[in-house]
Order: sequence, then structure tokens, then C-alpha cells
Amino acid sequence: MLTKRIIACLDMDGGRVVKGVRFKNLRDAGDPAECATAHARQGADEIVLLDITATSGNRKTLLDAVRGTARSLFVPFTVGGGIRQLEDAAAVFDAGADKIAINSAAVRDPALIGKIAGRFGSQAVVVAIDARKVDGSPADKSFEVFIAGGRVPTGRDAIQWAREAAACGAGEILLTSMDRDGTQSGFDCGLVRAVAEAVSIPVIASGGAGSARDFIEVFRDGRADAALAASIFHFGIENIAALKRELHHASVPVRWPC
Repeated sequence: MLTKRIIACLDMDGGRVVKGVRFKNLRDAGDPAECATAHARQGADEIVLLDITATSGNRKTLLDAVRGTARSLFVPFTVGGGIRQLEDAAAVFDAGADKIAINSAAVRDPALIGKIAGRFGSQAVVVAIDARKVDGSPADKSFEVFIAGGRVPTGRDAIQWAREAAACGAGEILLTSMDRDGTQSGFDCGLVRAVAEAVSIPVIASGGAGSARDFIEVFRDGRADAALAASIFHFGIENIAALKRELHHASVPVRWPC
């Protein structure tokens, strides 16, 4: 049985790790390299670094921060934010990333997914989808895609966009519930399950992690292949090694920390 991955996310703004609630009210959480190293030592299977203001600020990814973080890691490292073309992706890979995550640029130009996958392989391309539930819609339907760090609505349906992204060559979907982000109220299992059933590539659940029970539910009920969290790891609410022990006791297959 394939193990379920626990991924620590570092949202970066101006070279510092930050975390907010529903993409707002950001507070400082530390240095990217230090945070990444600490999470990896605790047992994180992967690290994701998202330069959350690169797109909205119309700038490229902060490559110095990527290099510094990559040097400290011995687990897979994904970087997103400010990647608009093939050359941007190449620069991020050269700086030490194992995978890149694209969101806004992929929505605007879905062909970019295939271009990057054609050069670096689908396994290295993660399409990030920030989704918010449409008011009045059923629990597991009608989620709208947002871009530019959650600032701009697109009118696109998240489940349909996930299918298209997979068809274009994405190797994984990083699915964030904007409604749950930073709330520690649990993952949106309905949204995760709907996307997981719509695509044949791995789906990473993001947004809302607050306890081990939330991870258990998103793996069982949401059918996620991996679960990503930020707040509960940054501020010491949940230790990754302890989390994995609880998942193991609940019969969720995980990779033990080295």
C-alpha cells in the first residue's frame, strides 16, 4: 500500500515565512531555511515553498531564498510563486527545487503545463488550485478557482480545471480550500474527494489542518494522496513525528521519520 505523505508548507513573503487566515492577516513564522530544516527533521515527507506575493507583485520568485532552503534539505522540495514561463521554471530548478508549483500562469495559459512537463517531466509539475465554495452550492460542488494569491476570481470551476490541468500534463494537484485556510477547522473533505475522483494523478489536500483527526479524515474520506499544513507545524501545535505515530495507530500508512 502506498504511504500517505505529510507535507509542510512555507508561505513566503519578502523572504520570510508567514501565515494567515483565509489568505489574510499574515504573521511572521521565521526564516525559510530554518523552518524547512526543522520540519524535515521532524519527519515531513516533503517541503513546499510558496512565494505568495510574487504573482500579485508582478515579480519573479526569490531565488536566493530558494537556494538557501534547498541547501538545507534532504527531502523533496517544491517551489511556487512567480513562475510565468518555461525559463522561470528552469531558474527555480537550477536553484535547487525538485518540483515547481504553478497556479495563476497555468490558468491563464494551460499550455505552459505541457511545456514544463515536456522538458522536466510531469512528475516535476504541480498545479496549485486555490478554490472557494460558491455561496448556496451543495457541499461537494461548485468551487470557484482564484488566482494571484487568492485575490482574483476566475469564474472557473475547480473540479473541471483540475481535469484540464491533468490532461495538460500536470503530475500532481495541490488543492487549497480558501474557506478553510488557516482556520484549523479541518480539511474540506468533500472538495478533496470530488477532485480526487475526477483525476488520476495524486491530489494534495491543503487548508484547515488542526489536528491528527483532520489528517485521518482527509486520507480516509477525502481520498487524498498527501496532506499539507502550515500553521500547526510552524507554531508548534502538532509535531510531525507525533502526528505520524497517530496516523500509524489509525492504520494510515506513513513513512517513519529517519
